[in-house]
Amino acid sequence: MRVLLVDDHTLVRKGLEQLLQSRGVEIAASVSSGAEGIAQALALKPDIVLLDMKMPEMSGTETLKQLRAAGVKAPILMLTMSREEQDLQAALRNGAQGYLLKDMDPEDLVPALQDALRGNNVVAKELIGSLTRLVQGQSGRTAAKTTSAGLIADLTPRELEILRHVAEGESNKAIGRALDITDGTVKLHVKSILRKLGVRSRVEAAVLAVEHGLGRKTVAGG
Repeated sequence: MRVLLVDDHTLVRKGLEQLLQSRGVEIAASVSSGAEGIAQALALKPDIVLLDMKMPEMSGTETLKQLRAAGVKAPILMLTMSREEQDLQAALRNGAQGYLLKDMDPEDLVPALQDALRGNNVVAKELIGSLTRLVQGQSGRTAAKTTSAGLIADLTPRELEILRHVAEGESNKAIGRALDITDGTVKLHVKSILRKLGVRSRVEAAVLAVEHGLGRKTVAGG
């Protein structure tokens, strides 16, 4: 596993480098700004990116947007001190595969990275309540749950079946094996599901599914 670290705090980066290397993880690069992170991601093609949320000049959210716009397909996990719902929402809507807290148990970090590499959605257990509120719309959209129930009802039987697997945190490959279809077919169905549900990430779709009794979420440290 080759990891790209992007964090403006040198002490944090050094600590992460030591933690990951002590567990056999290769550090592809360790940089202090979003611009450097984008350049290194394109040049080195790491397996996974750990990205800080709050950085000067270019924020983590803007870096995330630009990484996805540049075609970076690797899982991107936000690693931050921020527990703000608006930051969580911004990360998920712009293509983050997970959202972890810097005060998490160090022993949970590598398993979380491994989960992400398997295609799973990884979110700090402390933030599942925030995710639920965002999906339900309690942060300003009171009718969201009723609306989302209608959106789920619009899914085809096959899409509903795939959404259940997404809610279990399974990757496209795992879903394909379970349903005896190709990864590419699963990917097309997932794209259609996200469009119909009006969400931009598998994490949001998974939480939405869980809220309607379709599965459970994969969470970090719990």
